[in-house]
Order: sequence, then structure tokens, then C-alpha cells
Amino acid sequence: MEKIEKYDSKGYLNMELLRFTTAGIDDGKSTLIGRLLYDSKSIFEDQLEAIETISKRKGDEHINLALLTDGLRAEREQGITIDVAYRYFATPKRKFIIADTPGHIQYTRNMVTGASTANLAIILVDARYGVIEQTKRHAFIASLLQIPHVIVCINKMDLVHHKQKAFDKVRNDFENFSAKLDIKDIQFVPISALFGDNIVDRSTNMNWYQGPTLLHILENTHIGSDQNHIDSRFPVQYVIRPMTTDHDYRGYAGRVAGGIFRTGDEVSILPSGFTSRIKSIDTMSGPIKKAFPPMSVTLTLEDDIDVSRGDMISKVGKQPQPQQEFDVMICWLDEQPMKVGGKYFIKHTSRDARCIIKDVKYKMNINTLQKLEEKDINLNDIGRITIRTSVPLSVDNYRNNRNTGSLILIDEATNNTVGAAMIV
Repeated sequence: MEKIEKYDSKGYLNMELLRFTTAGIDDGKSTLIGRLLYDSKSIFEDQLEAIETISKRKGDEHINLALLTDGLRAEREQGITIDVAYRYFATPKRKFIIADTPGHIQYTRNMVTGASTANLAIILVDARYGVIEQTKRHAFIASLLQIPHVIVCINKMDLVHHKQKAFDKVRNDFENFSAKLDIKDIQFVPISALFGDNIVDRSTNMNWYQGPTLLHILENTHIGSDQNHIDSRFPVQYVIRPMTTDHDYRGYAGRVAGGIFRTGDEVSILPSGFTSRIKSIDTMSGPIKKAFPPMSVTLTLEDDIDVSRGDMISKVGKQPQPQQEFDVMICWLDEQPMKVGGKYFIKHTSRDARCIIKDVKYKMNINTLQKLEEKDINLNDIGRITIRTSVPLSVDNYRNNRNTGSLILIDEATNNTVGAAMIV
């Protein structure tokens, strides 16, 4: 595969951005993130003073680093994560966006939302209790969302006297279960989030562990090949027609969702099927020779073709087949149950349409991976359904392209987003 490097307008190599999510129940997720920020010196002084004050007020023996992410009042009162909390930090090697997602089953929709754009998932397991049903559910959701990299952090090793036997048991149990899933890269790290063992610095309490620390894995996980650089996809978001400068300019702005586009490439416009060649690839910093995911660019074409928002530009020979009826794995996000035969708005990349739910194939028990022959899909349920759209959509299998293989359903009456779906 061709090596792709990212440079800014001045020619300097940009720092890569890694998005990762955390999952676990009462396993120290928020403490882990707080420790990661604290030990990597990514906390402002006023933030540190605030959580020190709150920790003393609550009588905590140590600084409660979980307060950095558990921002809702209900979260602090109950000691659990409810909402998705996003945090940003950077090291000299890489930039990071953390999505701290809730682990309890009633917040499955929040976890799916936070994990949908992640390159990597951290699954926390309590070393005392090992792999439990919730651990399996989190691993299944990571597999369903096609998150390429998973780090299993066996936490609270200080409570099992830092013994290798406890770590090995969790690793073996998780490996046996994950063999049924579609996760490409799994690594295991024994940690103590409370005391910082193997988070940023190597633990002196677990000399038997010779692997990397959590931060080292986060900094060095290769994510360049996670994007699909083969199947070219460019959903048009906006048509640019300057009224004051070049009256003949017609550009099509959007974000590259797959493949590599170069000037001179022969492209097809979907759904019309008309073909042309790329005349130029424009950016805020000037024209460039090629564009690849996830760059936001403007394409101009050599021919005057009718191209609108929602159309898909793809290289000839690599275009998707527009479809009107297909199956999806859906996570239901609404308190009102899904209606078979119900009509909904659908949003796929930059294209809006209407759809009808034709059938429910099965509902998934995400704790046991059993397929249940049930037709009722309620809040936080995940199942496989068949939908038919009012117009053909240029869709891909979610396994091949997370950008063009995903969509959302919107209730026509309330305008609420009711479902997040992955095309299968």
C-alpha cells in the first residue's frame, strides 16, 4: 500500500490524532482517564485545585481523579458515568480525543455514540472479578462498531497483590470469548489506575510484566491503515459558486470518506452515473495533487455536470452499487419502540431520504451473543433489520468502510435521532 503522510500548509508533518473510548462498569474508567491526564501533565492548575478541594470535602484519602471526567451532578453523587465525556490531551508523539462512555446497560446508546468514531477502545476489567457479562457486552459493541484496536486493561491489580496469576486468568478468559468476535488487534495491560501502575510509567510492583505501558501503546498503535484507501468515496456536502470572484468556478466540497483522489482521475457521479475527470483539488491553503481520508477538500471537474449535495463522487471502476433495500445492525436510541412498517427519515453521509422498516430479522442478546427471534426493538436494544429507502443510496458494507457503511434514523414527528445503524 502507498505510504500516506500528512503535512500542513507549511510542509511540516502533522501530529496524528487518535480517538479512543473507554468501557467498563465500576472498574475505574474515569479514574484511569484522570490518571492518564494527571501523569502526562495535561491538567491545568485550577482543575487540579478544584478536584483536590472536592476530594478533601468528600473525605477521600487520595485525589479523586475520576472527578475530571464525571462532570454531571448525578454522576458525582452516584459514582458512575452516565453521559459521554470528551477530553483532549496531547503528548510529543500524538494528539488524543478521549470519549469516556458509560458502561451500565441502560446507557448502551451513550456508549455506542461515544465509540462510533473511535480508532481504539480501552476495556477495563476488575482483576478481582474477571470477565463478566458486561465485559462481554463491551467487547461485542467494540466488534460491532468495527473498532480496529482494543486494549484490555486489567485494573485494580493492587487489590490482588499484583499477582500474575490473576492477570493471566483474565487474559485467557477474554481471549476465549473474543475468538468469536471480529477484533483485529487486542493487547492486555495489568494496571492500577488509582496508583498509576503501568499507565504512564512502568510499575515496580509487577516486574513479571515485560510489555509496554498504556500510554506507550496509545502513542504507538498504527492507525494509518485503519482507513479504507482503496474504495474511493467522496460525499458532496456543499456546492461552491463564488459570486464575487471567479464566476465560472464550480467546486464540490466535502470530506474524503475512502480511497485516494488525484487530479486527472476519471470519476463517476452517483446516482446519475455521469463521468468526468478531476480538474483540481482545492484547500484553504491552496491546490494539492491528491486527497485521502479524512481530508476536507473541494473538487472541481473538467465537465459541467449537475452535481448536488448528497451525490457521491467515486473513481470509475471502484464505485458502489446504489441500493434501495438492505439489512442493517441497528442500536435503538429512542424511548419509543421501533415500529415495523414505520416510516423514518434516514441520513447517510450527506444524503437525506425517507425509509420504511420492512422486517426485524432478530434481536441480539449482547451479553451472550444469542440471536433472539423477537420483533420488538426497544431503547438500547441491538438487532438486525431490513429497510427500504425512497431513493437509491450509495452504501458500503460497514466492515469495509465505516463512513459510508453507517447511517442514522430520525423520527419524522419529533426530529429525534432514534437509531444508529451499520450496513451488513
